Amino acid sequence: MTALDLSPADAPPSGLAAERVAKSFGSVQALQGVTLHFPSGQVTALMGENGAGKSTLLRILTGDHRPSEGRVLLDGTPLDLASPIDARRAGIRIIPQEPEIIPHVSVAENVYVGSLPRRSGRRLDRAELRRRITADLARLGFDKVLDPDLLGSELTAAQRQLVEILRALTGEVQTRAIAFDEPTSSLSEHEVEALFALIGRLRDQGIAVIYVSHRMKEIFRLADRIAVLRDGALSGVLQAAETDERELVRLMVGRDMSSLFVRQDVATDEVVLDVRGLTTDDVHDVSLQVRAGEVVALAGLIGAGRSELALALAGDAPIRSGEIRLGGRLLRLRSPKDAIRAGLGLAPEERKAQALFLQRTIRDNTSLVSLDRLSRWRFVRRRDERALAQEYTDRLRVRAPSIEAEARTLSGGNQQKVVLARWLARRPQLLILDEPTRGVDIGAKAEIYQIIADLARAGSAVLVISSELPEVLGLADRVVVMQNGRVTGELGRAQASEEAVLALAMTDDLAGAPRTEPDTPTGVSR
Repeated sequence: MTALDLSPADAPPSGLAAERVAKSFGSVQALQGVTLHFPSGQVTALMGENGAGKSTLLRILTGDHRPSEGRVLLDGTPLDLASPIDARRAGIRIIPQEPEIIPHVSVAENVYVGSLPRRSGRRLDRAELRRRITADLARLGFDKVLDPDLLGSELTAAQRQLVEILRALTGEVQTRAIAFDEPTSSLSEHEVEALFALIGRLRDQGIAVIYVSHRMKEIFRLADRIAVLRDGALSGVLQAAETDERELVRLMVGRDMSSLFVRQDVATDEVVLDVRGLTTDDVHDVSLQVRAGEVVALAGLIGAGRSELALALAGDAPIRSGEIRLGGRLLRLRSPKDAIRAGLGLAPEERKAQALFLQRTIRDNTSLVSLDRLSRWRFVRRRDERALAQEYTDRLRVRAPSIEAEARTLSGGNQQKVVLARWLARRPQLLILDEPTRGVDIGAKAEIYQIIADLARAGSAVLVISSELPEVLGLADRVVVMQNGRVTGELGRAQASEEAVLALAMTDDLAGAPRTEPDTPTGVSR
């Protein structure tokens, strides 16, 4: 591993740079004298835990914040960035994590908002608009994944992200530097490949690319250099080809990667969840079991049917045939309320869209599924509600000013912990966690892994859905693999490896797919 010398005198003149940048908000020091160069024609990954200063640095580089000290330079020339408009005029762009889309106009109009072609001074020139959007979609490689005529209100989360990218890369001012803030969090595999191809072309065109992500595989695939922030200071800058995940984790959190997963042997023979021949519109003849104290991971490629299975188990998708037993009792699920009453909880994949009321408080979100236990004569006992929310947010170390803070003000990791606090307060027999660490930093991941271990130790059954194979292998007592809505195999802890999981996830012959036996006759890893 080779650390890079980033002193301003030696830094290459071409590209975007922060020089001795500091930023404070009252008594909180968000950035502490950061000097960091983003060279033209290279991808620099920016990593760090939530709260490390990444977002603050990006906002300073793009004119959304003024630094308390230091300055921003482009090609060695100091910039006076009083607003994002100044940054855009200088050729600096950012793709935000939360796209801003106008719902009642088309994709084409969203892309060119502020610079729409006009005819006779006022009327929209739709022919010219069509010509521009067609050319730009083809140039950027998004012509197969984005319909220019769709309304903003009709777009998926992934499509909204692509509109932001198009908006940033069109216009009269040449792009000199561009920052991507967690751009793949809502993209499909095909859309991710299109984005990566685009980033490669931007690098080849000499643009300085800043890439913010918690996903290690993406970082090592795309980045030339990796800069790590920790507690508002620059922890290190490394060449991507000369470092590894272990070193990056150490720079981010000050401890080794091997300490993230909590391995234990607390699974019992008591079957909590028993699914037999479950069939819905999306999953077919699925059978599996989860035992008390056991963590079972559902693995598979995108579209394998894992999330669809979770929704069926939680009463949110109609079941055509098969049966679900929880604690030995046959369930008749007509709605999620039936599943909750039976003792089953689901933390869904899209926490903002499916799990949280972002405008409501932490207290409201935490107590949501426990109101029946907190009410008398249909009136909620507010003192008990506050005590419950405080207990579980303290236990999970949710970082917020108080339980009255709105969920939208929290980082991704803390939002996820609020969702988990909701279900821990309910104390379900089975908790299903769909992508529980998506979009959260390494430190928050470690805390969530500890929560899962604590749940298992307390005797709960846990079913985890994850697309990250290291996470699957690090957490699970058993791994159940799915493809095309069917279970293709099962692996015990001793047998599970990335190669074995992928072999089952990508098998062509589903009917004859090998079903690997677990480590013990009962399916419990020992």
